[in-house]
Amino acid sequence: MSNMKMKTHSGAKKRFKITHNKKVKCKKAGQRHLLTGDSGNQNRISRKSIILSKSNTKAIKVMMPYKF
Repeated sequence: MSNMKMKTHSGAKKRFKITHNKKVKCKKAGQRHLLTGDSGNQNRISRKSIILSKSNTKAIKVMMPYKF
């Protein structure tokens, strides 16, 4: 069984990108609807991507074995 390939999690590959330094980048949540209540400054800040923490990166590493 050692010659079987591992599968990449299809949801993870759509949501996360791996940077050159092997960090995990993702979009912030809460940008789909009901944005009129937030200030414009808050909307602009939440448009930016974030780098995940080391503990969350370990979980993504399991889901995307061939990207690291």
